[in-house]
Amino acid sequence: MQRNAPVEFDLYEQNYAETVNRAVGFSGLAVDFFTRVKVDYFGELLDSLAPSVARAEVVDVGCGVANSHPLLADRVGRLVGVDVSKACIAKAAADNPQNEYKLYDGHNLPYPDAAFDAASAVCVFHHVPITERLRLASDIRRVLRPGGLFAVFEHNSLNPLTRHVVNNCEFDKDAILLRRQETEILLKDAGFQRIYSRFILTVPAKGSLLRKIDKLFAHLPIGAQYYAVGRV
Repeated sequence: MQRNAPVEFDLYEQNYAETVNRAVGFSGLAVDFFTRVKVDYFGELLDSLAPSVARAEVVDVGCGVANSHPLLADRVGRLVGVDVSKACIAKAAADNPQNEYKLYDGHNLPYPDAAFDAASAVCVFHHVPITERLRLASDIRRVLRPGGLFAVFEHNSLNPLTRHVVNNCEFDKDAILLRRQETEILLKDAGFQRIYSRFILTVPAKGSLLRKIDKLFAHLPIGAQYYAVGRV
């Protein structure tokens, strides 16, 4: 993570939603909306796993206060969150006692090889120094089982509204955004295979109908965010 990142994110342990909502307020949408959309997309990716989704073991890297986990917990067999912020991990564990949360150093996941079926990193890598991104991505691959997947959700730096949000969000003052192609290259260099990416949130993709419309624009670089997927 960037210098002093654990300390900086500790400061937002109690007001994460409020801070992000201030940055996205002009859109008329709240952080919970964007969280739900990404959980729905990630859930669709989990459907492609060999084990049934109900039994899949998932690690969320850089989980923060785990605001998405109440939406995801019932869709998987085991949900684990790791983060560099001690305060955020404490809050995540207090709010989601059925899940497992651990502190980590930003590079090495505190789990053995082949421990999970899937991993996610939601708006995390833009906080990781460029020189350290490959190390983290490689360690995420290490903890995934054969056939497992890693989904990286990131801001689309080509979208002017997204850049406005990033420039006005206190969390993102250290952000170095990754273009979609950069994330695909990162996954390839980390040893992932069958890599692809999709732009999302071109329209407010709430519900299955609007998500179908959103998918029509998946290959156009106009969505507010994108996800990139690699397989082990």
